[in-house]
Amino acid sequence: MSKTIIISNRLPLQVSIENEILEVSPSVGGLATGLKSFHRDGDSIWIGWSGLTNEEIPENLKEQVYNEARKEACIPVNFTSEEIDGFYYGFSNRSIWPLFHYFMEYTEWESSNWDIYKKVNQKYANAVVEHYKDGDTIWVHDYQLLLVPNMIREQRPNASIGFFNHIPFPSYEVFRTVPWREEILKGMLGANLIGFHTYDYERHFLSSVSRILRHPVDFNEVSLPDRIVKVDSFPMGIDYDQFEQAALNHSHEKFGTESDLQQRLNNHRKKSPGSKLILSIDRLDYTKGIANRIRAFEYFLEKYPEYVENIRLVMLAVPSRSNVPQYQLLKKEIDELVGRINGKFATVNWIPIWYFYRSMPFENLIDLYTSCNIALLTPIRDGMNLVAKEYIATRTDQTGVLILSEMAGSAQEMNEALIINPNNFDQISEAIYQAINMPVEEQKRRNAILQKRLKRYSVEKWASDFMKALEKSHESRNVYKATPISSQVEDEMLNQYKNSKNRIFFLDYDGTLVNFVDKPENAKPDPELLELIDSLSRLDKTKVVLISGRDKETLGTWWQDVPIDLIAEHGVWMRRTGKDWQLNEKVQNNWMETVRPVIETFCDRTPGSFIEEKHYSLAWHYRMTDPDLGEMRANELSTVLKELISNHGLSVLEGNKVLEIKSSGVNKGRAASKLLLRKNFDFIFGIGDDWTDEFLFKELPEEAITVKVGVKKTEATYFVQDTSRVRDLLKKFKESH
Repeated sequence: MSKTIIISNRLPLQVSIENEILEVSPSVGGLATGLKSFHRDGDSIWIGWSGLTNEEIPENLKEQVYNEARKEACIPVNFTSEEIDGFYYGFSNRSIWPLFHYFMEYTEWESSNWDIYKKVNQKYANAVVEHYKDGDTIWVHDYQLLLVPNMIREQRPNASIGFFNHIPFPSYEVFRTVPWREEILKGMLGANLIGFHTYDYERHFLSSVSRILRHPVDFNEVSLPDRIVKVDSFPMGIDYDQFEQAALNHSHEKFGTESDLQQRLNNHRKKSPGSKLILSIDRLDYTKGIANRIRAFEYFLEKYPEYVENIRLVMLAVPSRSNVPQYQLLKKEIDELVGRINGKFATVNWIPIWYFYRSMPFENLIDLYTSCNIALLTPIRDGMNLVAKEYIATRTDQTGVLILSEMAGSAQEMNEALIINPNNFDQISEAIYQAINMPVEEQKRRNAILQKRLKRYSVEKWASDFMKALEKSHESRNVYKATPISSQVEDEMLNQYKNSKNRIFFLDYDGTLVNFVDKPENAKPDPELLELIDSLSRLDKTKVVLISGRDKETLGTWWQDVPIDLIAEHGVWMRRTGKDWQLNEKVQNNWMETVRPVIETFCDRTPGSFIEEKHYSLAWHYRMTDPDLGEMRANELSTVLKELISNHGLSVLEGNKVLEIKSSGVNKGRAASKLLLRKNFDFIFGIGDDWTDEFLFKELPEEAITVKVGVKKTEATYFVQDTSRVRDLLKKFKESH
């Protein structure tokens, strides 16, 4: 039976060893809490680090650690302290974390940490492959494992792999500063489906893929040579029922049975029945905007002194990465701010900030959620922020006000909250004032809408939606008519070739025999290719036709010593083996003087684009332009040209990063048909990579073998991944003769 393999940096377990006694308990918070119900209720295993290094686990307990993890359907991956320092504390949290949150001034790029990051990612990937069986689904999580999807793909090419990034993905201008940006993008693109919390993160990722790797991007799909990668947004939910039920149980607690924290909160209410409590809960992290939040609270007390002794900020900061210098400085700054503000405003009976620097058990979190009138969450940048959702879920009487930073991913789903800019102290102060004075009816109206939405889109729904989309994206490999050339199909082709009496090959050039380059003149055939085509063309009863959109001078010069037929400019010119060039179509070029100036204006407006002038066509190339600008200008130019040439017997061909204006009716399929009329061929093979080759596939007889280079919608029967596979296939034809 197939299973789901969840893989994340940490297991959803807390593993500790005291006096050689092993203790294992469920983790609280973060991904562990979010996926706990999905993992518990489904057929899955979870692969991750136990939290202890090899040096911290006594040799006699290593097997016990493994066995205890297996009882929870978990598989631990073990690392040395050096690996954790370089991988987790190093590259993950000193490079990726600050950069992806736009704290570029904190970003460090150490090649030694990058090397360890790659090594550790490979260990995770190997652990997945070790437990993988055909039909399993793999779900990789978060920024620590950006390389894992492709590392798994290299070992299990047909696996169904999902990847979810739980932190923001930065804009292209920020991401491009990463020294190893190509490797990171390629690592993520090993997945079939890549998920983000918001559309903004999705858009930034697609922009980086388009600009850095130059892969075609169509809406939310990335076209790779051998497959399509889907990219989508899935805002993560919470286990709503768990928080709601915990809050309901909390409300029914009898006097004297409450926790110590709840009793303190109750005493505060008795002493100050009209006062308000503002809740602040975060990990101690510079992305959370905690220092700004404290300063904004100070600004509020200065602006509205009537609330002194009538309001209190209850601030819980959970320790995080305390050995990273920036976090140590942040804690020092917050300690000093809290001390200064408490010293500035405190009275005999009141201090403005209750500050807790610790982790709290789940029960105490519920105490805080249900007792505080206002939740103030002001991250400077946050992938989602589930605390905002948890607070709303626990407000079972639908009172309470959420103040939320617009920089949190959850803000896009929670418009009924008071949305603020975390850097605008005046706006935060006004939001606090509005929250204090918001009528109960309005609180209930806002929270009713939020609760209905959050209950509907719970963490279970989030996980289910992602897995359904992953299944669909994995199946989408088969939505194209073309099928991959398997070893069986290849053997059938070769047998058909060997048993035939008259053979003809129609070969496209750019993108088929050679890879695309920035400038067309740099795609000259290499000696290996020349020798391969020469050998193929010299076989008995075999004709090779190179059919291209290139001009006749270029083709004629590059292939002058190879005995093949050449068709240039999509069929305008033909050169039979050993003969001179001849016009293959009745065409004119007097229109070019009218059209050229129009294209030139687009060249001026689109840096990196240029015109290629042929005898009877004009081509506008935009491969070297900014991808988004190039596509926008191409669409604009195509529209302008179609209006300009509508009554002149011309058409616009949209190729691979090129627009070509030529005479209507001239195409590769028409040119190939003329050659086929001259002789009765019983083996016909046509191969090409772009839209201009579709004319060839349509016109060739039904029994012809047609092959598309790359995974694209096509009229061809088969496809191959790339140009190297094309050459391998042609070599086998040559060798099988």
